[in-house]
Amino acid sequence: MQLAISKPTLMGLAAVMLWSTIAVGFKLGLRGMEPIQLLWIGACFSWVLFSVCCVVFPSRPQEKSSIVRALLLGLLNPLLYYVVLLTAYDRLPAHVAQPLNYTWAIVTALLAIPMLRQPLSRSTVIGILIGYCGVLFLVTKGQLVGSLGFDAVGVGLALASTLLWAIYWIWSISVRLDSWWFMWYGFTVALPLLTLLCYFTTGLPSLTWSNLGYGAWIGWLEMGFAFLLWQRAMSTTSSVAKLSQLIFLSPLVSLLLIYAILGEAIHYSALFGIGMIFFGLYIVNRHRVTPDAAIRD
Repeated sequence: MQLAISKPTLMGLAAVMLWSTIAVGFKLGLRGMEPIQLLWIGACFSWVLFSVCCVVFPSRPQEKSSIVRALLLGLLNPLLYYVVLLTAYDRLPAHVAQPLNYTWAIVTALLAIPMLRQPLSRSTVIGILIGYCGVLFLVTKGQLVGSLGFDAVGVGLALASTLLWAIYWIWSISVRLDSWWFMWYGFTVALPLLTLLCYFTTGLPSLTWSNLGYGAWIGWLEMGFAFLLWQRAMSTTSSVAKLSQLIFLSPLVSLLLIYAILGEAIHYSALFGIGMIFFGLYIVNRHRVTPDAAIRD
């Protein structure tokens, strides 16, 4: 009996597998570069990729209001969001930063109440409570009375990244652009600012083969090909809700890679906390359709 897998599912799986490598890519790249340096190189690779897409693929008519919104959103992502996220990864173990960042889905559900006027169901409230109990358990290493088990600033930055991403996604709903144009506008406005920020703080990184390799890893996999694959999968699938569930594979695969490649010791308390986070995420999202732009690492 032959098992047929649809093209949207294959593209979705490919995107999820690419995203699963990003926590490792972040940590390896940060061994030789500062967060802003790694982001600058990654953004350069992303801008080139999206520029090629804009030239190769035909575009539908573009509304001026959508272009302006896309340019403004570039200040949030990739500029502010990735500066905060990479700094969090620089201060925390990957197996802590990654699940904390994944709680953007919970923050989105909360922000959707005032910003999108969406109701908050009982199951969503339960999922939120379970998810943040998992966060508390993870960052305290199970010692709920006492100080945090990890860098408090790093934990704060990881959680702040979820707020930035949730705001970015909600504000991007009204943008009516092809995905590659939407991202191209964002990177076009962010890249000059990143260049100035990098130059006047840490200095531009050395363009060694190693640094370029990590930049390509981040710029093409995290912010480039995975995004385009997911967008294409979501726009062609017959079941957005079912395809969206694939994203829950990413943290599991990512944890295996973190353990195998980075050699991080993952304590049982961390596994319990991570399990609570993703069980909470499942409850929050099981009755919601995850939009095509709302998936992160």
